[in-house]
Amino acid sequence: MILQTSDYKQLDLTSIECQRVLEQARLDTAKSAAERNRLGQFATPNALAIAILNYSKSLLSPTEKVRFLDPAIGTGSFYSALLQTFSSEQIEHAIGYEIDPNVAEIAQKLWKSSSLKVECSDFTKIATPKHEQSKANLLICNPPYVRHHHLSTTEKQLLRELAIARSGIQLSGLAGLYCYFLLAAHEWMTEGGLACWLIPSEFMDVNYGSQIKSYLLNSVSLLRVHRFEPEDLQFGDALVSSSIIWFRNTRLQQDHAVEFTFSGSIDKPLITKLISTKTLRTSAKWTQITVASQCQDAPQAKLSDLFKIKRGVATGANQFFILTPKQIEAFEISQEFLTPILPSSRYLPSDEILADEQGNPLLDRKLFLLTCTDSPEKLQRESPAVWKYLQSGVEAGVAEGYLCRHRSLWYLQENRQPAPFLCTYMGRTGAKRGNPFRFILNHSSAIAPNVYLMMYPKSDLARLLSTHPEQCYSIWNALKSIPVQHLIAEGRVYGDGLHKLEPKELASASAAELLRIIETIVK
Repeated sequence: MILQTSDYKQLDLTSIECQRVLEQARLDTAKSAAERNRLGQFATPNALAIAILNYSKSLLSPTEKVRFLDPAIGTGSFYSALLQTFSSEQIEHAIGYEIDPNVAEIAQKLWKSSSLKVECSDFTKIATPKHEQSKANLLICNPPYVRHHHLSTTEKQLLRELAIARSGIQLSGLAGLYCYFLLAAHEWMTEGGLACWLIPSEFMDVNYGSQIKSYLLNSVSLLRVHRFEPEDLQFGDALVSSSIIWFRNTRLQQDHAVEFTFSGSIDKPLITKLISTKTLRTSAKWTQITVASQCQDAPQAKLSDLFKIKRGVATGANQFFILTPKQIEAFEISQEFLTPILPSSRYLPSDEILADEQGNPLLDRKLFLLTCTDSPEKLQRESPAVWKYLQSGVEAGVAEGYLCRHRSLWYLQENRQPAPFLCTYMGRTGAKRGNPFRFILNHSSAIAPNVYLMMYPKSDLARLLSTHPEQCYSIWNALKSIPVQHLIAEGRVYGDGLHKLEPKELASASAAELLRIIETIVK
């Protein structure tokens, strides 16, 4: 490491950087992994920060005075790299914002002898500078990676309004906080200023990332995108793969080439491609562009590679076998013969099913499946209430139904375990949602009737979710991002516009987005 400062300042900076690393480690261990995940606090390693500043420097004029801004400065990893990369004479001023008071206080103490001004504030709530000279011409940031489900409805609304006001871009409700940071910073940049963002790679492929890609292609001049290998995680405790984007705050009227690099390091990538903005505008998945030549002959991944998909339980007589709490009480059915089962999807208020402490779904419509494997003789002897109820089914002719009469015991139900992911198997495109199929995240121990397809993660995915259960949201979002046209194409449609999707048809749907998400999770 060669510093472009005096030997005295080099020694001082080395000491500060050592102290900063120690303080950062202390801050990291003071919070649980779950808390840091919720807050999106993942500090940039100094080596990566230096590599980013080195490349950024190559995009600036040697005589240009630097006005530095870091909207989420943390303890100052990027500022430390700035001092190690630029001469002190070239740095006109530097400012950083940090929302966490504890982190801001440490940064202020660490850099009190420098020109850095650390503001303990929420960057998204700070008014932009009025004068061009006060704006940054070098913005470097690793924004907080707070997932959308950790943002309240009120927070999302305020952030959405801010993004529109600053950039004219309206983000999807699935966008994470880093997307809002990027757009909120637009008016902080001077005309022609350089920005570099270290962000998750997911924006390149997911549906909610389309607005970010539109911003990069239409509001600024995108210069370079570097994507690390999914296995090459830049943050040891963040379950995402990373990318770095550089752009100038200037809008070009004509198409231009963007440098896409993949794998390796910033200065020595393994793959380099120049891709026109015209091509990027018509490409739904930017990650595939970079490595397309290496995977053209690879078979397309399907959901069947990741899930075992089964139809929900076909009872043979829902009105008899599926009971309400009132019926259970009236017939005095013991809990040992009851399994929670989901109602039809029209009774689900949302596509995420929460559960109480017993694992029962938190739904207004509570239903239970009569689940019995004992013989009639044993039931008559040990569970007379259940035997009596089953006898009423015999008398009503339920036992003679098609499914029931083909069972070894007419009341014996299919063996199904709760599935963490469900898909409705039929619907109409004219419905409010526009998508005939709904992917549902199930936190409960309820099984599902045959109006659902139950999706059981196979071994590798099951182990991943066992180790990182919070990533069920990433998998769920990836499932929801499967284009509806792809699902419709796999299924069948009837004359009245009813679309249906059988287990084998859902299994044939593309898992490309899911695999990409999984690659960002796997350590």
